[in-house]
Amino acid sequence: MKTIIVATDFSTAALNAAEYAADMALAIQANILLLHISEIPIAYLGLPVAATEDEMMKDAKKSLSLLKEQLTGRTGGKLNIKTEIDAGVFFHKLKAVCEKIKPYSVVMGSEGTTAAERAFFGGHTIYAMKHLEWPLVTIPPRAKFSQIKKICLACDFDEVVDTTPIDEIKKLVNDFHAELHVINSGKNESHEPDMVFESGLLQEMLVSLNPQYHFITDENTDESIINFVEKNNIDLLITLPKRHCLLEKIIHKSISKQLVLNSRIPVIAMRSIPDESL
Repeated sequence: MKTIIVATDFSTAALNAAEYAADMALAIQANILLLHISEIPIAYLGLPVAATEDEMMKDAKKSLSLLKEQLTGRTGGKLNIKTEIDAGVFFHKLKAVCEKIKPYSVVMGSEGTTAAERAFFGGHTIYAMKHLEWPLVTIPPRAKFSQIKKICLACDFDEVVDTTPIDEIKKLVNDFHAELHVINSGKNESHEPDMVFESGLLQEMLVSLNPQYHFITDENTDESIINFVEKNNIDLLITLPKRHCLLEKIIHKSISKQLVLNSRIPVIAMRSIPDESL
């Protein structure tokens, strides 16, 4: 059965993401694994390590148990919810759990609501969006799950055969019985013949989903995508992390980064092949 991993640090933003994940799991009949990975903050380094870790793990276990109880009540006991806690480097531990579980997706809060949350958990989310090999859904602080009716794929029409996880996209769209919209997020007139060829390949690969295609002509690609998403009532935005991809362009510009990470809808990052440069 499908399993959704919910990585949490118990912040307000992470709690909202967990609630979203629970509602989403109900919609597609998936299990939930609540995962907390403890990292010792620098402020604690002056204390005995063993004592600090024991206290942090004790508090985390209590918080994880309370979160499970809350989500069980929220979903009327209809979900199979498991918990797991570990200590170490966040991304390495998350990757190890994913390799073991092979999740349907990982869900995280896109960014904390306080300065401390943004610095600590928000940084993990951004890194995971760029490097995790499993689908990662980032949930904005105020996003609530209702029903995913429209899914949008932002694609730059570059090497689509090698970089587009077609099977994962098809599964996602079919699981939610959603419409698929594809927007061209690249703008390079000098390579127009290549873009036409690549777009044809993508249309052939996605033909069974009967997607609607849209083309962006505005120079501010990222802002145009967000405007398109809001104007067309898109419920979930798919981005494809790769070298020089849309996601990397966005998160390296502070204004655009805030537009994406604080947008009203969740963003799901999908990878088709491992990044050998890591």
